[in-house]
Amino acid sequence: MPFLFLLFILIPIIEITVLINVGQAIGTWYTVGLVLLSAFVGVNMLRYQGLSTLARAQQRMKAGEMPGQEMVEGLVLAVGGALLITPGFVTDVIGFCCLVPFTRRALVTSLMKRFTVVAMKKSQSFEQTDTFQNPPAGGRSSFKDHEKPPRQGDIIDGEFRRDD
Repeated sequence: MPFLFLLFILIPIIEITVLINVGQAIGTWYTVGLVLLSAFVGVNMLRYQGLSTLARAQQRMKAGEMPGQEMVEGLVLAVGGALLITPGFVTDVIGFCCLVPFTRRALVTSLMKRFTVVAMKKSQSFEQTDTFQNPPAGGRSSFKDHEKPPRQGDIIDGEFRRDD
């Protein structure tokens, strides 16, 4: 918690200092132009890299694999995009590092070593009631004679009401 507080205090101070120094060195309007140019280039890079990452994730899902790397890359891309839209040169450098594939993958690899991506597979092991297997004594099955009860892997969606 104190780390985030310091981060939110230090980053704006550093950004303002750098902007003032660059503005004094090259001029105010050139500094504003550079900030706008970096945001424009960054948004276009974000669009291209984001679509590329999405396409790789879809390919992995079609292959039946978990796209954990692509999911984390998507998060890093989102952070990089937010940093590029934020005015300032320090955040732009960090944002561009999040967008360049080489540095992004290195960052994602180090993040994935620290954290574990867990995927939960949808399980079909829900509890079946006796209605489908054995009708209650003296009662009738909810299926007609020509209908088959659902197979083990089918999912039935519906509403029910219990009358006791």
